[in-house]
This record gives sequence, structure tokens and C-alpha cells, in this order.
Amino acid sequence: MELYFSNDTFTFNLQIGKFDVSQEAIYPVFFTGVLIYLFALLSNGTILALIITQRSLHRPMFYILFSLPLTDLIGITCALPRILVDIVTQSNMIYYPVCVIQAFLLHLYGGSVLFILAAMSFDRYIAICKPLRYNSIMTPLTLCRVIALVWGLDFALVLVLFALQARLPKCKTFIVNVYCSNSSLLRLSCAGDTTVNNVYGLAMTGFMQIISVSVQLYSYVQILITCISHTQLEARIKALNTCMSQLITFCLFEIVTTFTILSYRFENVSPNAQKLSGIMIYTILPVVNPILYGMKTRDIRNALSVVLKKEKVAPK
Repeated sequence: MELYFSNDTFTFNLQIGKFDVSQEAIYPVFFTGVLIYLFALLSNGTILALIITQRSLHRPMFYILFSLPLTDLIGITCALPRILVDIVTQSNMIYYPVCVIQAFLLHLYGGSVLFILAAMSFDRYIAICKPLRYNSIMTPLTLCRVIALVWGLDFALVLVLFALQARLPKCKTFIVNVYCSNSSLLRLSCAGDTTVNNVYGLAMTGFMQIISVSVQLYSYVQILITCISHTQLEARIKALNTCMSQLITFCLFEIVTTFTILSYRFENVSPNAQKLSGIMIYTILPVVNPILYGMKTRDIRNALSVVLKKEKVAPK
């Protein structure tokens, strides 16, 4: 299927950017990437399975947390496997509809991380600052509303972004990065005013950041005030530990995203480094998050311990 614009031809088979990998390094890079992906798949899948199967984790905190490994799996699955296949096959071709789906899901991943962390900080604020009212505030209905707001708002914002991009005629066939994104799809356009797209993209990014940072800043400041005013040291440490994983995740996401943006602003940064920094957005958190929540969240550690003990004593 082909679309025509002016004297240029747009085909649904697009060429996509690639890493400059030497022949000797292709398979070491490939197998390293496969190990990273398998670790992320197993570790995030384990947390999802624990939250589903273990009654001790059937609480609002973990129902909200459930969205984080889920979105991590979406992010790394959309980005990494196809890149690894391209490194080995050197085909570097992608079908246009697949490119759009990949770009949509990767943008959905970025927004969902910010909104999920905001929802988690809100839950911890209620639990630590208003413990006696926690169950009356975080009812099943409130929980459903929070989760629906996180995913619904993210989906709606990204959908509008791609609807604006889809209205423009296309005639170019080269995706400049190693994965598809709204900006790379926008560069396929050969005519039409992209001012609205650029303004909306910036406004959407700013809105997501402002909402996430504002909710988290308010929540953690209130938590810090509560911890300082608490007389028992053990209670302070426990309260702070419950928030540490979320804070580390948020800082990592912001650092990697900022580094990626800056890498494209400096000419002395190599193309490989720019592409690698972009991939890190979708691979670092899916690898680090399960370790963070496995180490810092006692309930998850205890649930995993219970499962492992059952496996050991189960009759063979």
C-alpha cells in the first residue's frame, strides 16, 4: 500500500536508524541485550504474580504499584527486542503501522511512569499523614478512580498527540532514531504546519511534569514533616523507607530523560551515544525497579519468601 504526495512516494516500509556496531561486537551486544530483557521480564513478572496471588499484598498500595511493573514491561518490550533483532539481521526496516504502535506505547510508558509515581506518593501521604483515616479514604471506589485517572489521562493526552501527527501528509521514509517516536514520525511529513504539534507536545510534557512533580512534592514534604514531628525513631525510618523506592525511581527517570534531551543538544556527542541514551529511558527502570521494590518493600520480600518456602516443602 502506498500513499502519494507531490512528486515523492511514501511507502509503508520505512527504513529506521541503527547502531554502529562492529561485526565482532554484534553477538556480544545481542546476548547482553537478551539477558537484560529476560531479567526485566522475569523480575517484573514475579512482582505482578505476587501482587495477584498473595493475599498479604491485596491492599491499595500494591494495587497502585501493580501498574508500575506492568508499564515497565510495556516500555522495554516495545523498545528492546526489535532493536536487538535489527542489530543481528541488519535489516533496519519497520512497517509504518508497527512504527506508529511502537511510538504510541513508548509515549504511553513515559507518561504512565510519571502519573503512577504521583499516585503512589498520594497513597503514602494518606497512609503516613492520615493513618486513622486511610481505610475510609482509600476505599475500593477511590482506588479505582485513582488508577482510572492515571491510565485514562495518560491515554487521552497521548492519543491527541498522535491524532495531530496523523493528520499531516507523509512522503519521507527514514526514521532517524533506532525506535519510533512522535517526533520521528513528524519528520516524515513533507508539508503542513507542525506548529500546533510542537506546541501541544511541549504543553503535554510540561503538564505531565507539573502534575507529577506537584503531587509528589506536596506528598513528600507532608510526609517529611510528619516524620520529623514523630517521636519514635523506628516509626520515622519505616515511614521514610516506604517512600525511598518511589523517590529513587522518579530521580532515575528524570536524570535519564534529561541526559537524553541534552545529548541531542551537543554536537560532540556521538550518534551511538545519543541513541543509547534514548534506549536507556525504556530499559533502566524496568531493570532497576524490581530490585528497588524487592529490596525496599518488606511485604514483597515476605510474600516472595512465603512462595519460595512453599515450593521447597511441596511434595515431589
